[in-house]
Amino acid sequence: MSREKEQLRALGHDTDYSNDYNPALLETFENQHPYNDYWVQFLCPEFTTLCPITGQPDFAEIRIMYIPDKRMVESKSLKLYLFSFRNHGDFHEDCVNIIMKDLIKLMDPRYIEVLGLFVPRGGIAIHPYANYGRPGTKYEQLAEKRLSEYKG
Repeated sequence: MSREKEQLRALGHDTDYSNDYNPALLETFENQHPYNDYWVQFLCPEFTTLCPITGQPDFAEIRIMYIPDKRMVESKSLKLYLFSFRNHGDFHEDCVNIIMKDLIKLMDPRYIEVLGLFVPRGGIAIHPYANYGRPGTKYEQLAEKRLSEYKG
């Protein structure tokens, strides 16, 4: 399928920023290499969310790595989705897990991991990490291995 037929809403159009968390912004396109295992990595150094208790802003770099299957996340839609956390209040660990689960639901990857490198506030840095490998496959074993070896 050609990229023109994907009917992407964000790519190539005016940018409309959401004022609150909005997973409906995420879009996919067809993986042109579904029989290859390969990594896709996104580094999002300007992630912002709000502390759900104080309302103060929290800043982080979000790192997303995945091994696609049939669908891949479109990068502009991912940027807009991540931006939608800006006025949303969630703890650091929640943000990382929500991002991962939304991307799993969106594209059903073989494997995915999300790391949040949050800027210290009050003298403590928090770096939550979550991952997922498709159950019953070598990717489930990869997830177990990478989680057990995670050193933060």
